Amino acid sequence: MTGNRTRVKVVKNKVAPPFKMTEFDIMYGKGISYSGDLLDLALQGGVVEKMGSWFSYKGEKIAQGREKVKGLLESDDKLMKNVLSDVKDYLELS
Repeated sequence: MTGNRTRVKVVKNKVAPPFKMTEFDIMYGKGISYSGDLLDLALQGGVVEKMGSWFSYKGEKIAQGREKVKGLLESDDKLMKNVLSDVKDYLELS
């Protein structure tokens, strides 16, 4: 899958503070990558850990490389739901 990691700066906005920056993956033909955003939040919250190029979840190595982890999240519904649940707990949304 081909895409682009994009950094965006919001200049004017009616619902949030202006001049904030964010990064996300845009996959050609699909749009913004949901699994990429989930992975970013999981890394930020310590739900998924990164050691070199390896990613681990709950102490178990799951894949080597960001794109492989994103593919694994998209193909394994159980893993996606577990990571999403842990990220929601981290963000205090559940």
